[in-house]
Amino acid sequence: MTRWFEDLQGGDLFDLGSHSFSAPEIVAFGRLYDPQYLHVDPEAARQGPFGGLIASGWHTASVGHRKMVDALDAEADRLRELGEQPGVSGPSPGINQAEFKAPVRPGDTIAYSLTVSGKRLSNSIPGWGLVFNELSGVNQHGEQVYRAEVVGFSKLRDYVAPWHVRLLEALVRLPFVGRLLRRQ
Repeated sequence: MTRWFEDLQGGDLFDLGSHSFSAPEIVAFGRLYDPQYLHVDPEAARQGPFGGLIASGWHTASVGHRKMVDALDAEADRLRELGEQPGVSGPSPGINQAEFKAPVRPGDTIAYSLTVSGKRLSNSIPGWGLVFNELSGVNQHGEQVYRAEVVGFSKLRDYVAPWHVRLLEALVRLPFVGRLLRRQ
């Protein structure tokens, strides 16, 4: 997140923008990453269970995740323009669940959003918290086509490590102690 852990609340909603899927784009992605006939061969796809070409679920997810990253970068820029320091995001420890709820067809426009569903302090990384989010994609008919529960690290704004942690960090930087620890 580009907001500090303390500034995020459950229910916070971020509009990530929309994307229109075209047949050539669906086929190109399918050929590169998911070359099943449903995604690469419009003629054969007509005979398939969905009655035509559909985007790979991974295509739908990838666009949503790209929209999320772009929106978070834009949020950081917006905060800087206001003279504020954006939060620091860390890696994602994973996706708890992903669902491809309905097919995405050529011509569909998917609107993506991110909703904060919860947060907690990290048990393993001092000064960081975990933010739980729902990433959702909805087509032009109001039908949800994609949903994922994504988790990301977010830094605490004013965290100061306890004295014993700061002492250990300082000791490890000393050449003699560092060499001694590397031998272990």
